[in-house]
Amino acid sequence: MAAHNELGKWGEETAVRYLKRKGLYIRHRDWHCGHKDIDIVATDEYGTQVIFVEVKTRSNTLFTEPELAVDREKIANLRSAANAYVKQFRINADLRFDIVTVVGTSDADVVINHIENAF
Repeated sequence: MAAHNELGKWGEETAVRYLKRKGLYIRHRDWHCGHKDIDIVATDEYGTQVIFVEVKTRSNTLFTEPELAVDREKIANLRSAANAYVKQFRINADLRFDIVTVVGTSDADVVINHIENAF
């Protein structure tokens, strides 16, 4: 597997551990609807809110902040995938879109930023 794929996989694992520590329940990871995907689908502790999480992982922020990679096209794809998810699983709950950025190359130097209600 390419190094950037390994970094992305580690970033998603790190994000999942972080969200679980915050009390969220992970429903799905890497959920696909055609070519569109949702990195993490979680619920709050009461199941009253479904949270669609986009994870962006970078080894550093020398060039740009990772959350800036979530552009209009990515947002449109996430919303489309979330709509399909809601229909497929007949979700009747509040919806939220978050971004979790993971910067670093190991658990020892990781910096996590959680942007709730990102869009």
